[in-house]
Amino acid sequence: MSLKGNVDSKTGLVYDDRMVEHHCLFDPDYPECPQRFSHSLERCRNYGLIDRCHKLQSRPATSDELLLQHDSEYIELVKGTSSADDEHLTNLSTKFDAVYFHPATYDLSLLSAGCTIDLATDIATGKLKNGMAIIRPPGHHALKDKACGYCYFNNVAIAAKHIIDNLKMQRILIVDWDVHHGQATQYAFYDDPRVLYFSIHRYENGAMWPNLRESNYDYIGIGKGMGFNVNVPLNKIGLGNSEYLAIFQQILMPIAYEFSPELVIVSAGYDAAIGCQEGEMEVTPACYAHLTSMLMSLANGKICVVLEGGYCLKSLSEGVALTLRTLLGDPCPLIGSIAEPDASAVETILNVINAHRPFWKCLQFQGTTQSVDLDIYSDTVSKKVDILEDNDWPNHKTTFEYVGVPPEEPFPLSGFYPVQSEAVKVELAKRIDELISKTDLLFPTQRTCIAYDKRMALHRNLQEIHPEKPERLMAIVTRLEEAELLQRCKLLESRMSTEEELALIHRKEHVQEMKDTETMKPREMLKVAEKFRSIFLCHDSYRSSLLAVGSVLQIVDEVVSGRSQNGAAAVRPPGHHAENDEACGFCIFNNVALAAKYALDKHELQRILILDWDVHHGNGIQNSFYDDPRVLYISIHRYNNGGFFPSWKNANYNYVGKGRGEGFNVNIPWNTVGLGDADYLAAFTNIVLPIAYQFDPQLVLISAGFDAARGDFLGNCKVSPEGYATMTQLLCGLANGKVILTLEGGDRKSVV
Repeated sequence: MSLKGNVDSKTGLVYDDRMVEHHCLFDPDYPECPQRFSHSLERCRNYGLIDRCHKLQSRPATSDELLLQHDSEYIELVKGTSSADDEHLTNLSTKFDAVYFHPATYDLSLLSAGCTIDLATDIATGKLKNGMAIIRPPGHHALKDKACGYCYFNNVAIAAKHIIDNLKMQRILIVDWDVHHGQATQYAFYDDPRVLYFSIHRYENGAMWPNLRESNYDYIGIGKGMGFNVNVPLNKIGLGNSEYLAIFQQILMPIAYEFSPELVIVSAGYDAAIGCQEGEMEVTPACYAHLTSMLMSLANGKICVVLEGGYCLKSLSEGVALTLRTLLGDPCPLIGSIAEPDASAVETILNVINAHRPFWKCLQFQGTTQSVDLDIYSDTVSKKVDILEDNDWPNHKTTFEYVGVPPEEPFPLSGFYPVQSEAVKVELAKRIDELISKTDLLFPTQRTCIAYDKRMALHRNLQEIHPEKPERLMAIVTRLEEAELLQRCKLLESRMSTEEELALIHRKEHVQEMKDTETMKPREMLKVAEKFRSIFLCHDSYRSSLLAVGSVLQIVDEVVSGRSQNGAAAVRPPGHHAENDEACGFCIFNNVALAAKYALDKHELQRILILDWDVHHGNGIQNSFYDDPRVLYISIHRYNNGGFFPSWKNANYNYVGKGRGEGFNVNIPWNTVGLGDADYLAAFTNIVLPIAYQFDPQLVLISAGFDAARGDFLGNCKVSPEGYATMTQLLCGLANGKVILTLEGGDRKSVV
């Protein structure tokens, strides 16, 4: 795996200033207006984002490209509008649902499609790492032979088919978060397993436009495409961040990881954003940054975001800008603690899981199942569906209703869209302005800092070859140099921790005993080491341990004070097993626990997440904060029903904290060997991320042991380097990107 590939890759941006020319001739208040485009671009300029992007030259799509998705007769009909008079254009508009025609419509629709094709192609081929198309007219409602819903040519569908045909990609994920169902994109790939179409949309049992029966969750694809069409219909207005994040974490991301796309295309409508009269939802602009960030963990970061809807200019433009900002690598802004999702959204999530359980392994692991006859596929297909037993998960009864009435020709030219009163507009604008003013977008110019000291290699076992060996540290430094990553980091000067700092966690008797080993005779030192579980000592162990702690504290100061965005501590000896009064499991002082207590006391933080993915349970960290609600400790580890080191029963899932800390200790114990990426990502999407987003940490500390990696003889698990990268990417969406990774265990040098 190359670590150099994306160093010089850029974020692409494509638009064309001529796109303002397309406007409604007969209704000045029509929602799909030029200001949607101009306000979005202007907001990106205000944030200085456009100059940071690689600008693509716009170009019109060719006839052959349009024919990938649309009938030739329909293409000619739209082409003919270029020379038509106003009366003809108005009359023609009544023949299509929610569209208007302008003399510039055809040319600008060609530009929208051409821009999308080129951006998606450059991302797919690696010329760009990701990108955004700020374009109009939008496209996801445009049918094979009809204009529909402000759309004329289906930009995203054309681009996806172009890439499949010309680049021979086999797996493309299309995520449609526009508040309206992208029915035309669904139709385009309904039987095609090469495209996974995932749509989150307001439905209200069909009462919401486009009022189609096939927008419901039970339309899952046909033939080879069964399971590759995922509709998440929302049956209530006023839903927001909690519901969208739950849908991403419980459905989209698990399925997407299993699908393993080569490219992600987002039909990015912002009409679910707060203030939009068409969506009447409550998604904040900052939440779109988090949705984007999660998708960036897929397809090696190859994500192409294409503008669709969004009709509240203030929330639209802010959402567009924060999405582009995320693609550029800026940290996700804080969105506050996430509340419990609304019951209607939970109902929808369970319905979708039930409908797709037969097709996706990631939806089948929540316990044992029974087969029941549920005719949930309507006219698509009937099938036996697995439902979880009552004692594993509430036995969810899948139901649906449909009350929609699709509009018919002649279609109204105006008055069919919702209109807000001036009082409502003022109140919503005030709320959006308040959200924007409270969103902290400042971040350090220095992305990553690192701390290490070669003197830590002096700590060694003098008696035998040991897995916690000096070569671990030097292998990391060498690999970072080879990958040209080290020079991209800010190297912090190492320092030794003070005894006062050690006292934040450790008893002075333990510190003194370790200090005394500096002058002990070898036999005396061996006796001290034998008092503890799995510990070796030499004359340099104490100073190496002080350097390890001090280096981590240096990074805490650097990141929390805002001088660097995130940091990595390549340190040894490791720390997460060290108790307050004794060394344990290769660990002398508890580096991460000390870092957390230091951040609480010195920097006055109130919420710190510690994620421990070392294959061994971090008993020392758990015990340090077991009654402290300021620290959320989550550990993913091998347990083997207590048979795996450290072999204490408090590593099991039922140890959740005590007193005020109850609920803030989360153990995820594996009771078998050989678990890998799928298992760890399932834990992340179903447990880690939902809890972490509710906790809303100010700092994330990773106890990063790599002994669950493929080939590590101690862990006997199968996590890949890419798996670790994905978990890191997901955690970087938290705490405004303030994430510190500290080395714990791991003997597999190629992974560490």
